[in-house]
Amino acid sequence: MLRLGWHPDHYTFPFVLKACGELPSLRCGSAFHAFICASGFDSNVFVCNAVVSMYGRCGALGYAHHMFDEMFQRGICDVVSWNSIVAVYMQRGHAEKGLQLFDRMTADFRIRIDAVSLVNVLFACASLGMWLRGKEVHGYAMKTGLFEDVFIGNAIVDMYAKCGMMEEAKKVFERMKVKDVVSWNAMVTAYSQIGNFDDALALFEKMRKEKMELNVVTWSAVIAGYAQRGHGYEALDVFRQMQSCNSKPNVVTLVSLLSGCASVGDLLHGKETHCYAIRCVLSVDGNDLEDDLQVINALIDMYSKCKSANVARAMFDAIAPKDRNVVSWTVMIGGYAQHGEANDALELFSQMLKRDNSVKPNAFTISCALVACARLAALRFGRQIHAYVMRNQNESAALFVDNCLVDMYSKSGDIDAARVVFDNMQQRNAVSWTSLMTGYGMHGHGHESLKIFDEMKKAGLVPDGVTFLVVLYACSHSGMVDQGLAYFNDMSKEFGITPGPGHYACIIDLLGRAGRLDEAMKLIEGMPLKQSPIIWMALLSGCRIHGNVELGEYAASKLIELESDNDGSYTLLSNIYAKAGRWKDVAKIRSLMKHSGIKKRPGCSWVQGKQGTTTFFVGDRTHLDSQKIYEILADLIQRIKPVGYVPDTSFALHDVDDEEKRGLLSEHSEKLALAYGILTTSPGAPIRITKNLRICGDCHSAFTYISMIIDHEIILRDSSRFHHFKEGSCSCGGYW
Repeated sequence: MLRLGWHPDHYTFPFVLKACGELPSLRCGSAFHAFICASGFDSNVFVCNAVVSMYGRCGALGYAHHMFDEMFQRGICDVVSWNSIVAVYMQRGHAEKGLQLFDRMTADFRIRIDAVSLVNVLFACASLGMWLRGKEVHGYAMKTGLFEDVFIGNAIVDMYAKCGMMEEAKKVFERMKVKDVVSWNAMVTAYSQIGNFDDALALFEKMRKEKMELNVVTWSAVIAGYAQRGHGYEALDVFRQMQSCNSKPNVVTLVSLLSGCASVGDLLHGKETHCYAIRCVLSVDGNDLEDDLQVINALIDMYSKCKSANVARAMFDAIAPKDRNVVSWTVMIGGYAQHGEANDALELFSQMLKRDNSVKPNAFTISCALVACARLAALRFGRQIHAYVMRNQNESAALFVDNCLVDMYSKSGDIDAARVVFDNMQQRNAVSWTSLMTGYGMHGHGHESLKIFDEMKKAGLVPDGVTFLVVLYACSHSGMVDQGLAYFNDMSKEFGITPGPGHYACIIDLLGRAGRLDEAMKLIEGMPLKQSPIIWMALLSGCRIHGNVELGEYAASKLIELESDNDGSYTLLSNIYAKAGRWKDVAKIRSLMKHSGIKKRPGCSWVQGKQGTTTFFVGDRTHLDSQKIYEILADLIQRIKPVGYVPDTSFALHDVDDEEKRGLLSEHSEKLALAYGILTTSPGAPIRITKNLRICGDCHSAFTYISMIIDHEIILRDSSRFHHFKEGSCSCGGYW
């Protein structure tokens, strides 16, 4: 146009500036601004308003406000100028500042507001949750007749919905004489976000019946609603319908769909979505880097939750370090923490803290790291994270992180520290109380757990199925049979909670530990729900404790019928046979496991020391101090024999003579870990050991006697609970 000699006017410049904002290109926009000044259009209100909007869209808030101030000083501002600067602050996430400018516009300068002004202020009210202010704007719109404008009606519906006032939103929606797709989308999105799927889908179907144009926002809202509630397959069905209608998904759709795949562990559909994202989003030239990163972060999360950690890590490593945001780090750390790679989670978290960049962990990142500490019983690392939290406290996330701290300390063997965190919490929710109750139950403090339960009820919180599961677990691990049965009966009578398989398993475990196996069997026979493997595993465990071979065989046969391939059931039955001296049956079990492809997990124990964590397997001689470890262990065994220790050879599951059995028992991983702990731990400091399986009965007996002759408290966490050995007794009281 310029080359042909045509001169732009005040109609031309706003379109060119809008194009700069759409790209967005601050460099081009600034160049055009200079050209405007040189051309003498810098006093034209239409052009200057377009300059303000352009700078806002390009993220240059300072330039936008400076331009507005120049217009104000020259007295060329109109309602569009004010609307433009208010909109700039709204669009860039500064709703409070935008609201302040709106107040100046209406109160100080008496500018007559229009429909755009009201849409701006309603957007701010929605962002800030200021429903009362929004209601005032609604009243003004009704009084002035502006409510009939569909844009204002939509903004009012959106404001009420985002403030959680769905009844008001619904009333406004129903009274609107003119509705467009945005009106319907506001309602469908709101219903989806609060989990009200019935109403969301009803509106969705109504839109389809009335042949409304369903745009990407409508489809994405329904997909996101399903995904957020863990209904991944339903989200996939809606996505297929969307494709059949030739509606092109956007970044929000793909992120929601990947979240749905992650929630149900659907790796195949997750991979298909990945292919689609590569084809239609990630390979597009000039695409927004933030949009690309959103999709990549969702892919990392999906692969992590579908147990493809290597693929997730490869995608994480492929992001340039400067481009990773806090979500990138969090989904990768969380994926490792939640799916068995806790060491990798903590290593990555350490890298994040050491890396010289502006990305700092948020509450979710810290919580993921604390979950990893809890899995590993890594108390030292957990304390360091707690110290980091204290130095960088964020009040809005305090409850979330505090709950994870209670859980971490409980599972890392320091229940007293867990109680201190709990007592100092400014606010608590059901998770806070349940985490502390679980901790007390794991450590064998059943009475303390029940006290917390009573305090929780006094605080006005209503127990649910999870709470009662924790209560029954605590009773089971403290031998509180009568109390456990009473709570089990109260569940449905007083609280209307129907017991599930987990509750029945806890009660059967409780009766089994107490030797009341006949009662446990009667309870199973009278169960109103379908029998599950955990029920029979609980009974089999009780049979192992009390050596009931016949009932143990019956429980094992039921597990095989249910096609349970858990190595634990075979191991328990093998233990029962070994205890009864039926070595041929032990050999049969081993042969059956071999032919079925079921491998017994090797016993493994790790002990925390000054130099970090050291791991031992049964018969381990790979450590540099192996000779000293075995010498200390042999000395301990010799010293505890005179005070009553007798090796329990029934836990050596091999048909060999007693002398060889005693040798095998001394090589158990937890004994090696204890000897190393004594070798490396400061005098009087507790020795903290973790075992991946349940502690062996002979090791439990040996540790009890060893605690009489050493100054250390031995804190051992096995796959079921904690054992605190001190001065010849264990916190479990024999119920382990």
